[in-house]
Amino acid sequence: MAFSGNFLCSSFKQELLEGKHNFLASGGNTFNIALYDNNASFTAATTAYTTSNEISGTNYSAKGQALNPVNPTLSGTTALVDFADEVFSNVTISAVRGGLIFNDSASGDPTVAVLDFGADKAASSGDFTIVFPTADASNAIIRIA
Repeated sequence: MAFSGNFLCSSFKQELLEGKHNFLASGGNTFNIALYDNNASFTAATTAYTTSNEISGTNYSAKGQALNPVNPTLSGTTALVDFADEVFSNVTISAVRGGLIFNDSASGDPTVAVLDFGADKAASSGDFTIVFPTADASNAIIRIA
């Protein structure tokens, strides 16, 4: 098993302090999610999008597709960012184990987070939907406490 849970990439944490990522829904960077099979090898040290072990299939393109960000907010003392649920429409894909969120606007396609779907997933001539967690201090996909 190559995936081992959901996590933020270490380089992303540093790049936030360097001002490399802008999550504003209007005028911010474009963040993509690419899909991978279980042979993909991601760790916290992963720094950039890669085509290695990215899935392929009908109506799926390399680099996945752009996410729709929700403006950063505060929940108590926790800052958070969320994305709208992402639908890959009318795809035929299989053995999808996880995803990589990366900044498609920045040079080198720097990574943000790795998502582990927990098991292989598939879609056959249908929609493949990634449901992001509730946007709150305990669950949002990106949180800074």
